Amino acid sequence: MLFRYFAREILATSLLVLAALLALFGFFDLVRELDDVGRGGYRMGVMVGYVLLSLPSHAYVLLPAAALIGTLFALARMSEQSELTVMRSSGMSMRQMAGHVAATGLVIAAATLAMGEFVTPHTEEAAKSLRLKATSSIVAREFRSGFWVKEDRSFVNIQDVTADTVLLNLRIYEFDDAYRLASISRAGKATFAAGEGWSLADVEVTRFDGDKAVLERRATSRWNSVLTPDILSVLKIVPERMSVLNLYAYIDHLRENRQKTTRYEIALWQKALYPAAAIVMMVLAIPFAIQSQRAGGLGAKIVLGILLGLGFHFSGRLFSHVGLLNDWPAAFAAGMPTLLFLAVAAAGLAFAERR
Repeated sequence: MLFRYFAREILATSLLVLAALLALFGFFDLVRELDDVGRGGYRMGVMVGYVLLSLPSHAYVLLPAAALIGTLFALARMSEQSELTVMRSSGMSMRQMAGHVAATGLVIAAATLAMGEFVTPHTEEAAKSLRLKATSSIVAREFRSGFWVKEDRSFVNIQDVTADTVLLNLRIYEFDDAYRLASISRAGKATFAAGEGWSLADVEVTRFDGDKAVLERRATSRWNSVLTPDILSVLKIVPERMSVLNLYAYIDHLRENRQKTTRYEIALWQKALYPAAAIVMMVLAIPFAIQSQRAGGLGAKIVLGILLGLGFHFSGRLFSHVGLLNDWPAAFAAGMPTLLFLAVAAAGLAFAERR
C-alpha cells in the first residue's frame, strides 16, 4: 500500500518535471535553429520536425535529473504535510523508505534503458538526416583528408558521407602480405544495398606489379567490406547516443583491426550503467527532502535537485574525459560518478536515520 502511494506520487511528479524540462530544452532548440531557417530547403516545418525528433534524446539525458527533482519535490511535500513523520512514527525505517523509492526507480530505470537502446539512436539519426538533407550538409570529416578506416590489410579513406550514408570520393589502399602497396582504388561514389554490399561508381584501380603500374577504369564495381551503414552511423551521432549493439559491433570492428577502443568502451559502460543512475539519484534525494523547514522550502529543494543533477552530469563528463586521457579501465571511468553519488546517498541515509 505504501509502495503504491510512493510510486504514484514520485512518478507523477517526475513526469511533470520531465515535461517541463523538455519544453524548456525544446524552446532553446527552436531559438537556436531559427538562424538556419531559409538555408537550402530548411524551412519552418523541417525545423519543427528536427526539434521534435531531438526531444527523445533530451528525455534520455534528463530522465535521471527529472527523477531526482521529482523525488525531492514529492518527498519534501510529504514531509511538509507530516506524512513522512507519521510513517516513521509507525515504524518505517529509513532503509524501508529507500527501498520504496528504489523500487519506484526501477520503473524510471527501465524507461531510461528502453529510451536509450530502442528510441534515441533512431530518432537522433533521423533528426540529423532530416536536417542534413534540408541544408545539403556533409555529415562529418574526421581529418582534413576525410575519414580513415583500417580493415585487415586495407586502409580506406572516405572524403565525405552524406545523410543517406552514401560515401563520396572513396579511396582504398590495399597491401600485400609483406605490407607493400598492391593497389589503390578510387571511386566517386559508393552506395550500400543489404545483402549485396557496396556498389562503387566511377572507379579507377591502379595495380602495382614490381616497377609497373597498371590503371583500370570501370563504370561500376563491387566492394566487400565489414563496414556497414550501422557502423558508419558513428559519423552521424556521438558514441553516447549509439545503441549498445551498434557500440559493441563498432568496438569489435576496431579490435579486429587493432585500433584504440577506449572512447567507445567508456560509452558502452556509460550506456549500461546510466539506468542505474536514476535509482541512485532518487535515493540520494531522500536525506535532502526530509530536512526540517529551516533547511528551505520546496523551491530551495528544487534548486538543490538541479544542482545535484548538474553535479552528476559534469562529474560523468569529467571522469569520461580524464579516463580517456589517462587510459583508465572503461568500467572504472564510466562507473565512478555513480559509485560516488551512491556513497553520498548511503552516508546521507545513515545520517538521517540517526537524527
